[in-house]
Amino acid sequence: MKARFITFEGIEGSGKSTQVKLLTQYLDQRSLPYLTTREPGGTPIAEAIRKILLDPACAEMLPETELLLYNASRAQHTGELILPALREGKIVISDRYFDSTYAYQGAARKLDYTVIDHLTAFATFNTTPDLTILLDLPAEAGLSRIGNRALDRLEQENLEFHQKVREQFLFIAKKCASRYLVIDAQKASDEIHQEIIRYIDFC
Repeated sequence: MKARFITFEGIEGSGKSTQVKLLTQYLDQRSLPYLTTREPGGTPIAEAIRKILLDPACAEMLPETELLLYNASRAQHTGELILPALREGKIVISDRYFDSTYAYQGAARKLDYTVIDHLTAFATFNTTPDLTILLDLPAEAGLSRIGNRALDRLEQENLEFHQKVREQFLFIAKKCASRYLVIDAQKASDEIHQEIIRYIDFC
C-alpha cells in the first residue's frame, strides 16, 4: 500500500476513535508504516488551540473566532505533521480534517462557505484526503452514546445543531463521492472495521 491520507468523519459518538484504533492494529499486523493523528490537534501548538476550542468555559466564543482557530490549528497540523509523513511514504490517518469545518462551522454555525473555501485551501496547503470514511448515524443516537461523559463545548450543542452537522456530512459525501466511503455507524464495530478493510484493500 502506497502513502495515503485517510480521514474519518462523523457526528459526536459515531465511533471514529474506535475505528481509527482498529485500523492501526490492522496496519501493525501488516507492518505498514503509518501515522495517526486528530483534529483539532496533532502537534503541540495545535493541541494547545484544541484546548481553547473545546473548553466549555469558552461558551462566548464567536463563530468567526472558532473558524479561524480551527484553521490555525489545521495549518500547523498539516505543515508540521501530515505533509512530512506523506512525503516519508507513510499512511496518515486523521480523526477529522477540513470536512468537519464545512459541517460544524459552515452548516451548523451558518458561516460563509466561500470564506471557508479560501481558509481551507490556505490552511491545508491545498491538501485533500485520498479517502474519507464517514461513519453515519442519527444525531439522537450519537448523542445518547456520549451522554455518560463530560461533554466538551461542541458536544454540548443542542440536537438541531448536530442534525445540521450530520446532514452536511451526507451532502459532502454525495458531492465528493469519489473519495468518500459512507458506513452505517449503527452496525457492530467489527463489522464496520471489516467493511473498511475490504474497501481499502480493493478500491
